[in-house]
Amino acid sequence: MRQKKFTDIHIGTMIRDRISECGVELSRICNFFKCREDEIEEMYSQKSFDTEILLKWSKLLQYDFFRVYSMHLILYSPPCSLSPNNTSSKLPTFRKNVYTQEMIEFILELIENKEKTKLQIIEEYGIPKTTLFKWITKYNETKTSH
Repeated sequence: MRQKKFTDIHIGTMIRDRISECGVELSRICNFFKCREDEIEEMYSQKSFDTEILLKWSKLLQYDFFRVYSMHLILYSPPCSLSPNNTSSKLPTFRKNVYTQEMIEFILELIENKEKTKLQIIEEYGIPKTTLFKWITKYNETKTSH
């Protein structure tokens, strides 16, 4: 089964899916959010949420919905022209090259299904060539050992 691409973010649907996986009762959700059932049902149709609401969903369902957006940024955002060393900011700085297992699997699946070439992956996602080849080697070793 093919996973949805990270470009297809519909957070309301993802929340509904997580509720289904966890078996959380609608009455518990309503109590947590202090709202009615129809308001919760309406949230399922929303493509995005205010960050405070998303944080509440993340806590209730014990799932980091913010990471979905982080993965999207890492995979699809253009390289930053501002170097953290050249600017001063009160905001925390993050490394762009922190890849989750889901992201690695997504990238390797693109290559395996011949949706993108290795060169396209390197250029479009800014993944270092050595990193990509380490993933491919590790993936192939894991695949052949099972």
